[in-house]
Amino acid sequence: MSLTQELLAANQTNRANIPGETLAKMDAATQALLDDHIEDRAPKAGDTLPGFNLPGVDGSKVSLTDALNGKPFGVVTFYRGGWCPYCNIQLAHLQNRLPEIEALNAELIAITPETPDNSLNTKEKHDLSFAVLSDIDNSYARELGMVFALPDSIREIYGQFGLDVAKFNGNDDWELPLPATFVIKADGEILHAFTPADYTKRLDPDVILEVLRKQQVAA
Repeated sequence: MSLTQELLAANQTNRANIPGETLAKMDAATQALLDDHIEDRAPKAGDTLPGFNLPGVDGSKVSLTDALNGKPFGVVTFYRGGWCPYCNIQLAHLQNRLPEIEALNAELIAITPETPDNSLNTKEKHDLSFAVLSDIDNSYARELGMVFALPDSIREIYGQFGLDVAKFNGNDDWELPLPATFVIKADGEILHAFTPADYTKRLDPDVILEVLRKQQVAA
């Protein structure tokens, strides 16, 4: 089952088990992001992804150049947190496809607003062998125009689900990034951008691999 298929199945199951009134509030929050055109403000193919200097799971700062580890290509993906079931599905699929990504001369980098301690928990939980970096206070994602605040209605719902996003992120902002993924060249040029306002959607690894394969042919 592909990532896209598994996400769709998970979403269908979740929607079937969430009360209608709650589901309506969640759908309204997603629609508000779409209406705000947040996707349009995010970086696009042809833009340059700016560099960063973010702490890894051990707290040491890592730059984009460091994270690429000399590779000509990179896959930079943002996930909401280890508390998000859709993120966990995505991370597991990325780990499974990591050998194929690396075979195409690309380095995979995941970025989350969670604190390094919490991102370490996620890394260990899924046995992730790619870099996981913490974007404290969403500073980097904000630079990319991809940050939004969860409305009060969603904070209340998450509280009912037992999710304390503020605790995971180490602040009281209740802000999250779009679950975006960028395939880039080493100089930061964006070859492919996927910046969904709908948190249940992610860029499928099959698409990532297709973009990278085209680069091999072009070379």
